[in-house]
Amino acid sequence: MFNGVFGPLFFIYIFMAFPTTNAVTELPAVNQILASCGQAPATTLDQTNPDVAIAYSTLLEVSREIQSEGWSFNKEYHYEFTPDTNNEILIPNNILQIDLTENSANATKDVVRRNGKLYDKQNHTYKFTDGSVECDVTWFFDWVDLPQPIKDYITARAAGITSTRIIGDSTQYKMLQQKESYMRAMAVEYECNQGDYTFFGTTSNNSKYNSYKPHTALIR
Repeated sequence: MFNGVFGPLFFIYIFMAFPTTNAVTELPAVNQILASCGQAPATTLDQTNPDVAIAYSTLLEVSREIQSEGWSFNKEYHYEFTPDTNNEILIPNNILQIDLTENSANATKDVVRRNGKLYDKQNHTYKFTDGSVECDVTWFFDWVDLPQPIKDYITARAAGITSTRIIGDSTQYKMLQQKESYMRAMAVEYECNQGDYTFFGTTSNNSKYNSYKPHTALIR
């Protein structure tokens, strides 16, 4: 029935399994999502299986959403971008958020992302002729590079959303929300420990204040 205009190759293309970049590491997370919804586990990320396709696409969707919040592991300050030969700064595809670092060199600029490049709204131009530009960046990382508490939080949140899409049971969704809340708390605890935050800001270069630490007393 697929002979004729499209031929047998169309049949193979439609029903083949679409490869993913981190199938080995993402599969356990997808199976955890499926198990939370009462579905059978999968042996591969074969997206011709509707349940697997929904679980996997939801995992990627939630991963992007949560990483967009900006955490200590994926947010970087004072990152230098060098203009290309056209004096334009192309934004890599794995950047979720980008803004100029607050310093004297950037005082006359106000940039946004436009057409895949940095655009200076203050000077109405894509051109940066003053050399490198420092920016604060939020990166999008692949699954394999995420910290475990963040993976657990993403998986728990994705399980709740997948449940509404596949099952639609309000009781099951409430139970999964409790798990999500717990995983969120664990992720925030990891963030607090990793980020070294204080009431006065952070100890990174974006804050001039560095809180007192007993082990630094000898060098004061």
